[in-house]
Amino acid sequence: MTAAETLVALLRDPAQANTIDPPGWTAVLAVARAETLAGTLAHRLEGFPLPDVVTKALAEARIDAEEARRTALWEANRVALALRPLEHPVILLKGTAFVAAGLAAGQGRGIGDCDILLPKRLLDHAEKRLLDAGWEWIKSDPYDDLYYRCWMHELPPLVHGERGRMVDVHHTILPLTAGPKPDAQALIADAQPLHGNLAVLCHADMLVHAAAHLFADGELAGGLRNLWDIHALIEERGMAGLEARAALHGLSAAVGRALRLCHALYGTRVPEPCQRLNVFDHLYRRRMLARDGWGRERHRMLRKAFYIRSHLIRMPLPMLARHLWIKWRKGKAASGSG
Repeated sequence: MTAAETLVALLRDPAQANTIDPPGWTAVLAVARAETLAGTLAHRLEGFPLPDVVTKALAEARIDAEEARRTALWEANRVALALRPLEHPVILLKGTAFVAAGLAAGQGRGIGDCDILLPKRLLDHAEKRLLDAGWEWIKSDPYDDLYYRCWMHELPPLVHGERGRMVDVHHTILPLTAGPKPDAQALIADAQPLHGNLAVLCHADMLVHAAAHLFADGELAGGLRNLWDIHALIEERGMAGLEARAALHGLSAAVGRALRLCHALYGTRVPEPCQRLNVFDHLYRRRMLARDGWGRERHRMLRKAFYIRSHLIRMPLPMLARHLWIKWRKGKAASGSG
């Protein structure tokens, strides 16, 4: 069993902790840190007898996760305050949404950017309010700025000048050039309000978004953490309405794959038809477990294939070729000028 497989087994059944030797713990902790699952692992193993060095490492992971939770909630509060004049709830996404809603998926979770969703008609106003409140553009290149505004599902990222925290303002959950076309109006209309001008997606839409983020918009980096999000959401609140919402958003395939892999890796309770992996699912599983005992990614060719796939599913081939050509020319010009 590889270190990544051992990490998955521990998350699935913490009682297996007593079967791991010291070198095994070193490898498991390395993979957990690489997959941003150290805090989640610490939460799952709380109360189990562990070697002292492991107990100390997991205690530090809990501290880090709590700091991430506190910082994420404060940043969400600052964003909501800046956008209050829009008179529309700020819909939190991903990790910040989980901790703000008090969900099990947020327990011990690492959190990076503050991802939010707003109606597209409000983006110009939101942009101005955030800039006035101290956020600044990261993408200064005109082509990158144009690319985000014309083809992406979000504004170019903004970072706060003092706090250094990033906010990503989405108007839907997949790039406009992608195949599936999620119903952004439905996502927003059915969001569940929280306090302080904040909201989160409804439960079924949270699951759909997590599946889309994992299988319809990326190369599966950090896949074990993202798949755990889906597992935790299902285990806590079930799957009511998921099939209908996945169909509404054109993401039934991504959701189906998420359910099959959740069951295969984490033992998630899903309907029997969602328990059998197909031939392609095994490749996804292999990609998600592609780390060695040092936390380094392995299976280089497989990772490269998924990297290429991540670009192909984001835009049609002619557009992708043009985009990569422009980026290559810009990179060559920059290296030449240096």
